[in-house]
Amino acid sequence: MLIRKKVLTIAGSDSSGGAGIQADIKTMLTNGVYAMSCITALTAQNTTGVSNIMEVSPEFLDSQLESVFEDIFPDAVKIGMVSSSELIEVIAKNLKKYSAKNIVVDPVMVATSGSSLIQTEAVKALKEKLFPLADLITPNFQEAEVLSGKEINSIEDMVEAAKLIYEESNVAVLLKGGHLDDSCDDLLYDGEETWFRGKKIANQNTHGTGCTLSSAIASNLAKGHSLADSIYLAKLYLNNLLMRKLDLGSGSGPLDHGYFIAE
Repeated sequence: MLIRKKVLTIAGSDSSGGAGIQADIKTMLTNGVYAMSCITALTAQNTTGVSNIMEVSPEFLDSQLESVFEDIFPDAVKIGMVSSSELIEVIAKNLKKYSAKNIVVDPVMVATSGSSLIQTEAVKALKEKLFPLADLITPNFQEAEVLSGKEINSIEDMVEAAKLIYEESNVAVLLKGGHLDDSCDDLLYDGEETWFRGKKIANQNTHGTGCTLSSAIASNLAKGHSLADSIYLAKLYLNNLLMRKLDLGSGSGPLDHGYFIAE
């Protein structure tokens, strides 16, 4: 009998399919795990931006989480877009209630297009309620600046910001270097520095890269890989997708998560 590892994504839906729940499920499927989802919000968006957001009620999110945990218990959990403190509290309550493991928090605050995806007061709840339960936090430059209060313009700034976030949360931080000018080096800080080097790939279509990376990391953690190996494998997967250079839409387009299936 075939038994797959299971991963739950708690995030918002992207109607264009490039980010959020849709990107998470595609990533998990192509990384060999069974994907489940609890939706925090519906978004009307495409490659050019987000035009509308409809948040689910805390009660409905609570029901979704209970339904998943009571039946198909996840081996890892990825948390993406959570726009309000009320929803964050519901997630934190359930993670503690069911003793969830291998939790990756991608603190989604701004879409690739520049649209804001989180209420201001929710950032505080994110730091106080969710971060302490996580095994890894995966901010990009913009998110790390908000979380650390430090402007990031260099490798040295990356180290300082990651250290500040780690010291406040006591949780490992993967600060993604996709906004660096001449490289794509990511920094894992867990009391020590570990760098994951990467070359800059000339591709303007990066919609959903953060969702994809965090979901791939969660998938690898579910399969029993170490944190460092999970990040390495996820980064390799993302680089392969970027090198494909799928070009859809008139803005920052999505990735071709299942390219090898179609060939």
